[in-house]
Amino acid sequence: MSYTADTWPIAAALLQFPGRTRDGRSVQDAPAEAWSATLAEVRALGFSAVDLTDSWLRIGDLPSARLEEFKAVADQLGLDVPVVSVTRRSVADPVDGDENLAYAHRTIEAAAALGIGLLSIGFHQPLTPAQQEHLWFWNAPGGGDDVDDPEAWSSAVARIQEVGRHAAQYGMDVSIELYEDTFFGTADSAVRFIQDVDLPNVGINPDLGNLIRLHRPVERWQDMLAKTLPYTNYWQVKNYTRDEDPRTGAIVTMPAPLELGVIDYRSAIRDAVAAGFRGVITCEHYGGDGLGVSARNMRYLRTILPSETPAGQDPAGRPLDRRVA
Repeated sequence: MSYTADTWPIAAALLQFPGRTRDGRSVQDAPAEAWSATLAEVRALGFSAVDLTDSWLRIGDLPSARLEEFKAVADQLGLDVPVVSVTRRSVADPVDGDENLAYAHRTIEAAAALGIGLLSIGFHQPLTPAQQEHLWFWNAPGGGDDVDDPEAWSSAVARIQEVGRHAAQYGMDVSIELYEDTFFGTADSAVRFIQDVDLPNVGINPDLGNLIRLHRPVERWQDMLAKTLPYTNYWQVKNYTRDEDPRTGAIVTMPAPLELGVIDYRSAIRDAVAAGFRGVITCEHYGGDGLGVSARNMRYLRTILPSETPAGQDPAGRPLDRRVA
């Protein structure tokens, strides 16, 4: 089918929903009614799809009976689940990499059972105590990768190839997001890594906001996007204001709705569509009413997406409009 601005798959991230309910229970162990209440809130704001973020619910650790419960909840609400995101579980983590790799495989199996067509992952590691104490966690240093270590690089490439091949068994794509101080800490590094992985179902999530928000010099967002678009198969979008004082070197950033930040998404979306991007877009936002701002962002995106596009395929020609079966 052909996408229009109204039908383009735009999902809500679930980052703003904690992994515990208000009465202290783990969302993992909560009854399906609790899952339904959260997802109904997302649906009420106009979203028809969600990025199943594992900071809220880890489907890779659910038994099959509970996966069926989740499927029933999504079906009842009429919510598509085109993507599942594994967060802060880097397969290259020097301490927990082996367990994180096993978890990625479990998540692929669970996603396949639900008919989810895309796995979103990254190399970012758990927040450090210093990051947890900051108002904005990205303003404190966190764990990272040694991009100049050929052994670490090769090991990470091999592990992503393993994940990619497993996902391909189910016709599933894998997308890796830009994130500071990791193997995907710059556009150039991300492109080189994807070229080394060399699998048609493994691509880049050019989450420009992760880099634009940093209080340090960064590459122009236009240049980062131009480099990554040929390999883009998924896109998490968010925006920030950014001010740079050339006299002192001071840099100040703050989360902002998509149309108010430094990244011009009207131009970015135009360039992505022209480059052949037909993938899922997920709205993220930190601070305040993250879900409400994400809903505002979703409505904004629908005003700038083209009225008609070619059939819903990524640049490699694979359909990305997959639903919970």
